[in-house]
Amino acid sequence: MYRLVSKLVIYRNLGEDCLLYRLADICKRFEQKQYEKEELTAEIYDGIHKLLDISTSYGFDKNLWHNYLSFVLAMTENPFTLVCEKTGANEGSVNEFAKEDFAIFKKLFDYDFSSMEETLGIHCFQTILNYKAVVKSEQIFNKSVSEKVQELSALIEDAADEEEMYRIVTDFYKRYGVGKFGLNKAFRIRENEDGSVLAPITTTGSMVLDDLIGYEEQKKRLVENTEAFVEGRAANNVLLFGDAGTGKSTSIKAVLNQYYGRGLRMIEVYKHEFKELSRVIAEIKNRNYRFIIFMDDLSFEEFEIEYKYLKAVIEGGLEIKPENVLIYATSNRRHLIRETWSDRSDMSQDELHRSDTMQEKLSLAARFGVTIGYYKPQPKEFYHIVEALAARYPEITLSGEDLRREANQWELSHGGISGRTAEQFITYLRGKNA
Repeated sequence: MYRLVSKLVIYRNLGEDCLLYRLADICKRFEQKQYEKEELTAEIYDGIHKLLDISTSYGFDKNLWHNYLSFVLAMTENPFTLVCEKTGANEGSVNEFAKEDFAIFKKLFDYDFSSMEETLGIHCFQTILNYKAVVKSEQIFNKSVSEKVQELSALIEDAADEEEMYRIVTDFYKRYGVGKFGLNKAFRIRENEDGSVLAPITTTGSMVLDDLIGYEEQKKRLVENTEAFVEGRAANNVLLFGDAGTGKSTSIKAVLNQYYGRGLRMIEVYKHEFKELSRVIAEIKNRNYRFIIFMDDLSFEEFEIEYKYLKAVIEGGLEIKPENVLIYATSNRRHLIRETWSDRSDMSQDELHRSDTMQEKLSLAARFGVTIGYYKPQPKEFYHIVEALAARYPEITLSGEDLRREANQWELSHGGISGRTAEQFITYLRGKNA
């Protein structure tokens, strides 16, 4: 294995702590008979432990060794993989190196660990090559990455040679992308060991826009802007404002699920993280995806100045915002920043031109080219939402009249009429009837 791994060119920089390199070193010492049996066995078990950790995080199954090698191919970002992400297979001399690397990976797929197991008296490799994973909830593993990597693994297993493997892998890069941005939907700000500032959010909801009942005009405007964005046409930053519990955040999360397959990704940013926005944009501006920076429940008190970072990013900084980045925000406030009556008068004891302060505060909301209002439903609309949600669950058997009566009692003691209240009421009924 060591002789194979040492010949990699395109996929050479996998990191010193890469499991593949660690196993290759173990195999080298075994082949050269330069080892103590107990020490080498312990190192093998350490490697298997790491492989199981990776497999558990991503829900791998069956042949964990094949899944791991496919994971390496899917996650490695280098000039070759990043170009393939944008254009697929291309003519060029680099392809000769790539095909040689793929031939090596194909041999690694078929690597025979039996001699090592027999000599050391272990059988852990047999286990990982025929693994039956415990069924896990999607909440505890990264399903998005898992499905794609296992799909790639199955295709490589059936590949006849490096030519076919080249086609399989480059098609994979073109279809899904490469690395964390290619294989994940959403991200949050977190300092990573490799210097990047974004980390994947491994479990995202499955809601789609049809799950949000009503608000058809609002959804239409949101879709129109997002369609333009993912198609590379001009699009605006979007502010969804209005009453609490009306589906503003749900709409944006649903947009991610609806357009993920067309290259849309989402980054969740909170206002205390706005100072990191320039680093975020630097990390994503040259990638072959469309990024929505999602700011939920955005508002500022008088003493908070984080909005100045946001204003500079949206419009007004020396470096323009990249064309593959938009900002979608939700807020209960139309103008985002709390105003006082003194803001609207130049007659103030502590500032000569108080109206200038008002204009500065209003200018943030003005930088969202599309503003969409979400307002609490009327009673008739509320009952329609309740009935539509209840129809999705056969275990709810209340008549229409009883359903409306209980919904009315529920909303009176749970924050009033809203889509969120309706959903919470249906959740209560489902739990009660379970």
